[in-house]
Amino acid sequence: MNIFQRLEAFVTKTFKTTVEIFLEALKMSPNAQGYVSGSITELLLKKKLEDEGYEVKRIREKWEGKKHPNHHGDFYFKSKNNWFVLESKGVKSNSEKWHKLYNYNNLKNFFYTHSDKISWVNPKNDIEPQIVNWLKIELPNLNDTTADLYDYEEIQKYSAPKRETTKSTAIAALRSFSREEIQTKIQERLDYIMSKVRVLETHFVSGTSGSSDRTQATPRKDEFNLISIDIFLRFSEHKFLFANPKQLASSGDDENHLQQNYIMGFVFPQPNGTLKLDLSDEWNESFKEAYETLKPADAVNENEMQIDNRNIIVEN
Repeated sequence: MNIFQRLEAFVTKTFKTTVEIFLEALKMSPNAQGYVSGSITELLLKKKLEDEGYEVKRIREKWEGKKHPNHHGDFYFKSKNNWFVLESKGVKSNSEKWHKLYNYNNLKNFFYTHSDKISWVNPKNDIEPQIVNWLKIELPNLNDTTADLYDYEEIQKYSAPKRETTKSTAIAALRSFSREEIQTKIQERLDYIMSKVRVLETHFVSGTSGSSDRTQATPRKDEFNLISIDIFLRFSEHKFLFANPKQLASSGDDENHLQQNYIMGFVFPQPNGTLKLDLSDEWNESFKEAYETLKPADAVNENEMQIDNRNIIVEN
């Protein structure tokens, strides 16, 4: 069977429907698309590691009894007779919107805060003038005179002060617009910003049940040995970045835990259509180099591994 016949057989047997209905259902459900994207990321990551000579096994999601505190990743991988744990994640899909980078000062200040991750910023010179100059050249329609945008809820809840301010003026100009019109304005501004810069941010949230041995709702640093981040939502392809959690900044509340969010770096689209990747020192494009940060003492006990051997193949 060719690939389309195999897909049709899978959909028919698994979902009891046609490929057309399956596709429409998938398009209607962002959650379903998210699950599929996650599965694609994990499959491509597994193939990448295997192509580089590592043995890879999936970790069972649902364990019998208490889950091992140091096996909370997605894969086991083996090199030099040692097994380690790898966690797979993606980047936040709404980072630019969450940080309100569609407003000039927010974007300028964000660049300033994370200037150590930007290759075109020379740390030996004053940083702010370099950022202002970049914004002037790359995003000329966004400057310090451009009126800020606010989301619909903030506009509706805003109580204007007696004395007119820049914010009150901007919100007054937006009050007559509907929710959809406000969303359109923000999205148009975001599209403009992201034509020149995209933020790579990852998000760590976990439960705090007693069985997890966590003191907060983020993973402990010893739950897995390496982290893989697929940046395809901000890149032109599925591309993986790697880090050792022990080399990432700790949570302010518990040094044994990861922070909830990390700004990994930026993607800068270039005039020739390529994408330039600027990363903080903790993140690596090479899995081999990330692997070399591990020690044999970090390896998991092979006898404690719980491997997922389930393979469901619907094909006749």
